[in-house]
Amino acid sequence: MQVGKFTGLFLAATLGFSTAVFAQDGAKQDMKDAGHETAAATKDVGHGIAKGTKKGYHATKRGTVKAADATADGTEKAAKGTAHVTTKAAKKTATGTRNVGRRVEGKEPVPNNPQ
Repeated sequence: MQVGKFTGLFLAATLGFSTAVFAQDGAKQDMKDAGHETAAATKDVGHGIAKGTKKGYHATKRGTVKAADATADGTEKAAKGTAHVTTKAAKKTATGTRNVGRRVEGKEPVPNNPQ
């Protein structure tokens, strides 16, 4: 009877030990898997951030170029308009000055309407 008790106790201890070892190996594997999944997720996030940053950079660059072109066009139009108005004012001033001289001489002034 002593042998039977000893055998049962031995079997129970062996079974308990092997279950604990297997459970520990399973937990280690789960931890490894979790680490690999975390690394993969971090890589994916990094790629997403890089892609978004590149898109933002290129969109900003396109917007800046577009704004610069629009500004250049506006400046060119303003310069042409200013040149036209300046030329017109210069002609009016010249005509006015000539008319002062004509009045001093007693002559009729010329019309002051430059085109």
